[in-house]
Amino acid sequence: MTAMLFNNLLSFFQSVFLFYVIWNGVLLMSKKKRVAVVFGGQSSEHEVSRLSACSVLKNINRDKYDVVMIGVTKEGRWLNYDGPPALIPEGKWQQAAEQKVLKRSENIEDTGSNSARQVLKSAGAEANNNTIDVIFPVLHGCNGEDGTIQGLLELSGLPYVGCGVLGSALGMDKGFAKIVFEKEGIPQASYKVVNRKGLDYIHGVMDDIEKIFQYPCFVKPCNAGSSVGVSKAHDRGELETALKKAARYDRRILIEEFINGREVECGVLGNDDPIASTVGEIKPCNEFYDYEAKYSSESTSAVDIPADLPPETIEKIRKYAIAAFKALDCCGLSRVDFFVEDASGNIYINEINTIPGFTDISMYPKLWEASGIPYGELIDRLIELAIERHNDSYRNINL
Repeated sequence: MTAMLFNNLLSFFQSVFLFYVIWNGVLLMSKKKRVAVVFGGQSSEHEVSRLSACSVLKNINRDKYDVVMIGVTKEGRWLNYDGPPALIPEGKWQQAAEQKVLKRSENIEDTGSNSARQVLKSAGAEANNNTIDVIFPVLHGCNGEDGTIQGLLELSGLPYVGCGVLGSALGMDKGFAKIVFEKEGIPQASYKVVNRKGLDYIHGVMDDIEKIFQYPCFVKPCNAGSSVGVSKAHDRGELETALKKAARYDRRILIEEFINGREVECGVLGNDDPIASTVGEIKPCNEFYDYEAKYSSESTSAVDIPADLPPETIEKIRKYAIAAFKALDCCGLSRVDFFVEDASGNIYINEINTIPGFTDISMYPKLWEASGIPYGELIDRLIELAIERHNDSYRNINL
């Protein structure tokens, strides 16, 4: 009798324990991750960032994620925004967010804290003890894509989507990225970097450039994106104008050999074992794929996905894209741009973008959609990769 009672009690407690485990598993699975989408920023690509963020917000699965919106103004203020995403592209979100700040007693300026996490709390993103699980930065250009924000997020101890400090900084600086690509044996056009200070003797600088390059050649700020500050110089007069233009955006200026060919792009997704998308071709409406050709409402630029290229060329581009991604120690995502020379069919890497555009017309999500990963699933994978990378980075600390 005693044995039977013991067995019955044991069976009862086992059932209770099993129910507890299953119930907690269901709760854990049903708990939404809190994702903060950060947009705007202090770069010349502030407006593009707002467009990208709006597309991310439109495509993120609200059944899986509790979404917080944080806008960074051009002055550098971090503001929590809880209004309709439709107000973000035109910048109307900022006034609504600032009005809400006035109602709060705590803001970034008066906390006196030097904690990186405090930036998020002060922005109102972690109010009422609702902590953030993952940061999704949709910030293009300097002070967003160049490792600066990534450093802040590292200090906050939070997982975040995209490349780390090193990969972001190298990817943003086209001059240093080219040094790494050269070391890795990835073919690229001839290039030269000059400093803004050297333009005090601009005619001597142009003399040196003309000894290396024929016209036309490209002139770019080393640290900028979306073709901001980029020019195609056809003669000495245009070269002088182009150098001065690029110097407005960065202290280091890149001059590149012109490759007469097709411009193609490839997406990369992953951490230590990344995969490459299919390849798409850009067909710009202007002489080259400048800012207006990319984002103007009147642009007639087109893309072909997949690009009409031989299969072996596409595979070689995909291989180079992964090699460039790994060479810069990238993680999460990148879009790698190439030229395919008309006369020879040779492939030359152009640059890597560690936070590529995410607008409805942007190449990166379109490439993955054509490769079998729709926009919503792409967001899911990027969030999973952010958590994976974060856990791997902190694994040795907790040993």
